[in-house]
Amino acid sequence: MRDYYEILGVDHSASPDEIKRAFRRLAREYHPDVKKDDPHANERFKEINEAYQVLSDPQRRSQYDRYGTVQPIPAEEFRDFGFGPFNDIFDMFFGRRPAGAQPDAQLRGTDLRYDLEISLEEASRGTEKEIEIERLDTCPSCFGTGAERGSAPETCPTCRGSGQMRYAQRTAFGSFTQITTCTTCGGSGTVLRNPCKQCRGNGRAPLKKTLMVTVPAGVDDGMRLRLAGEGEAGERGGGRGDLYVFLELTPHPVFKRRGRDLYATAPVSITQAALGDEIDVPTLDGSMMQVVSAGTQPGDVLTIRGKGMPDPRGGRGDLHVRLDVRVPTTLTAEERRLLLQLAKLRGENVKPQKKKLTDKVKEFLQ
Repeated sequence: MRDYYEILGVDHSASPDEIKRAFRRLAREYHPDVKKDDPHANERFKEINEAYQVLSDPQRRSQYDRYGTVQPIPAEEFRDFGFGPFNDIFDMFFGRRPAGAQPDAQLRGTDLRYDLEISLEEASRGTEKEIEIERLDTCPSCFGTGAERGSAPETCPTCRGSGQMRYAQRTAFGSFTQITTCTTCGGSGTVLRNPCKQCRGNGRAPLKKTLMVTVPAGVDDGMRLRLAGEGEAGERGGGRGDLYVFLELTPHPVFKRRGRDLYATAPVSITQAALGDEIDVPTLDGSMMQVVSAGTQPGDVLTIRGKGMPDPRGGRGDLHVRLDVRVPTTLTAEERRLLLQLAKLRGENVKPQKKKLTDKVKEFLQ
């Protein structure tokens, strides 16, 4: 028996979400309705399904990891290649139906994903972005019928329009009837004698579409926007899927974001820190003057209320500015004299040290 992790193509440390994604990808690729010409498709798909049934169940997975085997999975869990919580995998992946569905059933189009990158400033103020997507749309040549103009789909001669094939089998335990998807029409109940050249009989064709996406103020990295009805077209008049726009914020050179609050750093000289001063502080709306109190210590933080990120639910976060007290690396003779005088006034017995040659070389090269 092949290793279940190897079957799904995941590591032994894979998370449940990684296992689920691997299963969906393989199910889409190897389902018998897709691999109609592959005689081994059924066995391969059963193997994939069995691996997922084990690894998606914490108890079974734990048993498998410990002993390399599990108790046999009940047969009813494999009925019609059952997916447990993924019985709608056909809608999610193909916009197609499993065997046994009505041939003329309308099928909703597939949802689509688009990753959109925006700046922190755009996330703060809100913006509109023009995007271009490619999706399966109703074929403009055949208007979704799949047939060339002047022709029409015909009833499948194999299944006589049912979309299914029945096979009777006698065994020692009685007679059994197996129902499978018709291999001639793929379960549609109709065949095309003269398929559309543009969509090759599918009724849908890949087309590009330009859309405007409105990004509200205050969005954060990883959030998604839903554009209803902007996914792929459905089959046989089914509704469109949706388009989900996932937002990704580009790193900012000045600000770090944590929820609604922003964090930045501002340089302060030792004299400003000792005596106090007014300094320029960066904000998303431009720099502003802020008072630095006398006796400021390195790492002290100025908090500016209401200068963080807006919250889509209302309100606004704060801006926290860490003060970086800069010690000068070079001094003139007069500056050294005055600092020594200050030390003397404060009763400090300072013994000035000369810089190492390597430090002087570094300064020269900078």
